[in-house]
Amino acid sequence: LLGESNHASLIPEEGKKKIPGLQGRSAAQSHELLRDFEATLLHMFGLKRRPRPSRAATVPRYLLDLYRLQSGEAEETGAHDIAFEYPERLASRANTVRGFHHEEHMERVHEMDDGETAPLRFLFNLTSIPEDELLSSAELRLYRHQIDEAIADTLSDDQGLHRINVYEVLKPPRPGQLITQLLDTRLVHHNMSRWESFDVSPAVMRWTQERLPNYGLAVEVLHLNQTPRHQGRHVRVSRSLHQEPEEDWEQLRPLLVTFGHDGKGHPLTRRTKRNPKPRGRKRNRNCRRHALYVDFSDVGWT
Repeated sequence: LLGESNHASLIPEEGKKKIPGLQGRSAAQSHELLRDFEATLLHMFGLKRRPRPSRAATVPRYLLDLYRLQSGEAEETGAHDIAFEYPERLASRANTVRGFHHEEHMERVHEMDDGETAPLRFLFNLTSIPEDELLSSAELRLYRHQIDEAIADTLSDDQGLHRINVYEVLKPPRPGQLITQLLDTRLVHHNMSRWESFDVSPAVMRWTQERLPNYGLAVEVLHLNQTPRHQGRHVRVSRSLHQEPEEDWEQLRPLLVTFGHDGKGHPLTRRTKRNPKPRGRKRNRNCRRHALYVDFSDVGWT
């Protein structure tokens, strides 16, 4: 932000000219003013130091589209590529939205004592959420992809149905044992591609507000008829289960989204595009200019 010797400034020279109070100051005073401005920004975003984002970092498309909807940009530009509606309920008490990807190097596929494959466990590092930020809700977003060959094999509607279960892991996993609690479930058909959202608010609030141990979430995909040929293949839950290009996987991988309030502003309010004023020859009679005569001698101004 300040334009250090080995880092480019986040404020362009043209922008610096427009900062009130920056012009007419000495170099030391200008530097101090910008440093105070940087400190204010860092405090506002709950950061202790200036971030050094990796060039390989990818912003989830969902967060970008959420911003476009909230700011009204999507309506102004007529964007039709957003496949979800603005989450009024989730954002009604929040002014901060955060996105988290799971720690891939820590994901585990456990085999149960009965030989069945246990749900896939995900660990999300939520330590970056400030202690004074009050979370109101959290969702786990999973992408499921249409299976063309499965559609061809479908003989009845029931054969195309899958159930996706999302659990909270309550205790440290042991070999052959995974103690969980169901958080949300969804019955889906594998004939279409779309994102599914699951409410994981109870678990995330226990981890962040009650400071209980975070043992992660578990996702289970079940076919109603117990036919394993296509079971779970259409739900993008693990890189190892799908041969996705790197750039596609970064946008399709599971995403945990939290909605919170940092106590420093107003909840998110969706900005809508203003309707243009109707044009016509008919003028508003309630607001017009009239020529008036005033005799100043009557008010003692002579």
